[in-house]
Amino acid sequence: MAAVRRGCWPWGSLLGLLGLVSAAAAAWDLTSLRCNFGAFCECDFRPDFQGLECDLAQHLVGQHLARALVVKALKAFVQDPAPTKPLVLSLHGWTGTGKSYVSSLLAHYLFRGGLRSPHVHHFSPVIHFPHPGHLERYKKDLKSWVQGNLTACSRSLFLFDEMDELAPGLIEVLRPFLGPSWVVYGTNYRKAIFIFISNTGGEQINQVVLEAWRSRREREEIRLQELEPVISQAVLDNPNHGFWRSGIMEEHLLDALVPFLPLQRHHVQHCVLNELAQ
Repeated sequence: MAAVRRGCWPWGSLLGLLGLVSAAAAAWDLTSLRCNFGAFCECDFRPDFQGLECDLAQHLVGQHLARALVVKALKAFVQDPAPTKPLVLSLHGWTGTGKSYVSSLLAHYLFRGGLRSPHVHHFSPVIHFPHPGHLERYKKDLKSWVQGNLTACSRSLFLFDEMDELAPGLIEVLRPFLGPSWVVYGTNYRKAIFIFISNTGGEQINQVVLEAWRSRREREEIRLQELEPVISQAVLDNPNHGFWRSGIMEEHLLDALVPFLPLQRHHVQHCVLNELAQ
């Protein structure tokens, strides 16, 4: 997949000029003035949906379901002034289909600092939870880390990579933070975003795509309703997945299971050309 960029703005056009004028005017509003005189967590939260949609349309190839689902869920959540729960997305598909790319784009277009923002937190089992024998300590540390960062800034993004490698039971400490309660441990967490990434369900997704091809159905005719049940079952049947026997699944705390379809030859060629163009 192509590197994250902000190359979708038509600066040479009249719309680009109007955008610059609007941005200059907005710089004088009260929020911007506050940001100039202090470090507020909301100052780093600058959603750019136009840029996100443009980048996804140009560079996320072959993923009509993921593109539409992520944008729809994100817009509805961010534009809600008082969400009752955080946004929780679980991305599924084979390696190389765009899951990590999408998560990096979300950080890039939601936070001014992107992945380097102090309010974007990326967890990897290999780096942060490498020893299965330390599970209880990891539970305590993870709960403390999430609670502390949400206390500092409710507009936080948490990325959990390689859920297939995460010890079952560890992620369960997040369950109180993912539900529809108002306050947990004295912390307002309803504006947070949690994204879980895994390869689980990839084989099942590929099978659905293969059957559609055999039936001579267009790739874009595949619907989310065909994929959600098989992805969910694949997670429940995988004892190595972080959600195995988890109350997070049982209580339906995931807002969306986002499928990433296998890429075809012309999709891969498109990705290569994008990279060469950089």
